[in-house]
Amino acid sequence: MFFHRTILIVLDSAGIGEMPDATAFGDTGSHTLGHVCAHRPLRIPNLEELGLGRIEPLAHVRAVANPRAAFGKAALASNGKDTTSGHWELAGIVLERAFPTYPSGFPAEVIEAFERAIQRKTLGNCAASGTEIISQLGDEHVRTGFPIVYTSADSVFQIAAHEEVISVPQLYEMCQTARRLLTGSHEVGRVIARPFVGGPGAYIRTVRRQDYAIPPPAGMLLDQILNAGLESIGVGKIASIYCDRGVTHSYKTAGNSEGITRTLDLLRQDFRGLLFTNLVDFDMLYGHRNDPEGYARALEEFDACLPELVSSLKPRDLCILTADHGCDPVTPSTDHSREYVPLLVFGPGALSGVDLGTRASLADVGQTVAENFGLRLQHGTSFLSEIRGS
Repeated sequence: MFFHRTILIVLDSAGIGEMPDATAFGDTGSHTLGHVCAHRPLRIPNLEELGLGRIEPLAHVRAVANPRAAFGKAALASNGKDTTSGHWELAGIVLERAFPTYPSGFPAEVIEAFERAIQRKTLGNCAASGTEIISQLGDEHVRTGFPIVYTSADSVFQIAAHEEVISVPQLYEMCQTARRLLTGSHEVGRVIARPFVGGPGAYIRTVRRQDYAIPPPAGMLLDQILNAGLESIGVGKIASIYCDRGVTHSYKTAGNSEGITRTLDLLRQDFRGLLFTNLVDFDMLYGHRNDPEGYARALEEFDACLPELVSSLKPRDLCILTADHGCDPVTPSTDHSREYVPLLVFGPGALSGVDLGTRASLADVGQTVAENFGLRLQHGTSFLSEIRGS
């Protein structure tokens, strides 16, 4: 064990340019970080010093001569561009078959089976923005009591309900019912509860979202870390992505600010193993809502926290900043995009300025973490030997 603790932070959706097969996914020209940085000059001096501008040219971002981190980018080897695919691949799972998606809504047999199970009709059944669909159908939902079912370009079955019409526990039960029904060819990556409150023209989603994923295959990174007697701590939606598998402690967060604060608090504690954080606001609040200005501010806010993060690292800590896919806020689409993800790897005992190149898979991250702890994943090529200092 060269590094006693690995801190893996996912800047959710912070892609860094289209992959060669982006056209097949409808994502030609996508470049999340590139377009956000071109939107206006960003104040991200700490990301610059780590080497963000060395991964590839970004407008208004300095490419420093001596970056303080190892730098590179990684492809998504799995057949997809969603949260589950990206995070599973970080844990060493490469999916050859993509999770099913439903751009025209779910087939009749799926909706009819769900309606029979919950004993009420549904509204929606289309691909839509979550904020827009509750604005469009919220009044009818309140009047009828019918839950709103919708999807996106991701493999998700989402159920929205007003907390005063369908209680949150009832909504969770409906999601669990959907999870049981969605099997075989309709086994979506996640069923998501989307509670909201408010009145006509002013409906807002609450923080009591709940995800119901499918269990990942055995042998993934978190399983192995747990079985090795190490800590595996999840911050944000990590536990739900892996169906609570392999997680010793889980901390839900309301957004980036709370996620960063919780991560810093945990770094002050003594443990050995993995601290795995997802910062969801980049994706949820800004990528999906085509808000490049909000995305830019979120990057600046994260950058401002980096000095405290760096100073909190112990001599045998390793920090990895990366992403799970793209979600370009400038393209017409509001969906995830098929992009490379950035890699910035640093710590007191890690070599700086190492060019990690273009990695074939996000699984290289998981394999690096695994090798450090004397473990081995099915997929991925470790870059541990390239970053180990003395």
